[in-house]
Amino acid sequence: MDIFLCLALVAVVLVLIYHAVIKKYVAGGVCTSKTTMTGKTVIITGANAGIGKATAIDMAQRGARVIIACRDLKRGEAALKDIVEETGSKEIALKQLDLASLKSVRKFADDINKTEPSVHVLINNAGLAYPPKQSKTEDGFELTMGVNYLGHFLLTNLLIDLLKKSAPSRIVVVASSVHQLLTKEFKFDNMNSEKFYDQWDAYGQSKLACILFTRELAKQLEGSGVTINALHPGVIVTELVTNFSNPVVMFFLMQGLYLLAKSPEQGAQTTIHLAVSKELKDVSGLYFSDCKIKEPSKEAQDDGAAKKLWEVSADMVGLDKTL
Repeated sequence: MDIFLCLALVAVVLVLIYHAVIKKYVAGGVCTSKTTMTGKTVIITGANAGIGKATAIDMAQRGARVIIACRDLKRGEAALKDIVEETGSKEIALKQLDLASLKSVRKFADDINKTEPSVHVLINNAGLAYPPKQSKTEDGFELTMGVNYLGHFLLTNLLIDLLKKSAPSRIVVVASSVHQLLTKEFKFDNMNSEKFYDQWDAYGQSKLACILFTRELAKQLEGSGVTINALHPGVIVTELVTNFSNPVVMFFLMQGLYLLAKSPEQGAQTTIHLAVSKELKDVSGLYFSDCKIKEPSKEAQDDGAAKKLWEVSADMVGLDKTL
């Protein structure tokens, strides 16, 4: 055999082995819990695609009644059909929720409070990453902060009484390790990009806000039977590239993600772990990655910032400052 052909074949084999090792490494932790969710109601925001949809499929397979809350009903209906076909569950419901509209959040919460006798798990999953241009929500908030944090802040508060009534119950907040990489402190004076807009900073700020919110709410919920924890799902292709319009950036990003990104099913594992694992029934206020407790940034552990953010957020969305 030609020496060059042999070398080429060896190179291909080495690349395949390297790829397999890397993909196994980045797959991360796996939820091993066999807990069934029969008789439990689970709400998942942004469940029409990605890790939200993967989480919904898992919850349905465990027997839960799953409410998928989606902004786009057309996409939600397609996801609903897929979930039903894959799981065979008849306990899947679709409801509209636009986290960029406080009116929509209030309407959704009012509907849930009136029609659902209990909610055992609320998964704040929906998110927006890296809009290239500054945009605002219906209520005038910077879009990334509004969708990733403020909308979920209001939603959680409006459903908290039902969650308490349904205790033991859980709140799961999808954050990101980006809070450690892009944000050194929470910039209260630029929370809505009042001074400047940077798509990376806006995303990091929103995810830091999610962790600070988790920390503060856990304190307020002590003794209630309701727990709340935040997590980093890992690098997911759909999370990062949606808003990149530059084809050069997109090309190089996709090459890296081909090796480093998790699949939606892999990215959903920590969310599922926090929602169902029995050993976490009394664990609250922590941050997880790959189904394990992980220490967030120093800024994310600032109790003073967490309390201040709660008060500022409550004013912004029109709520009392404490539960």
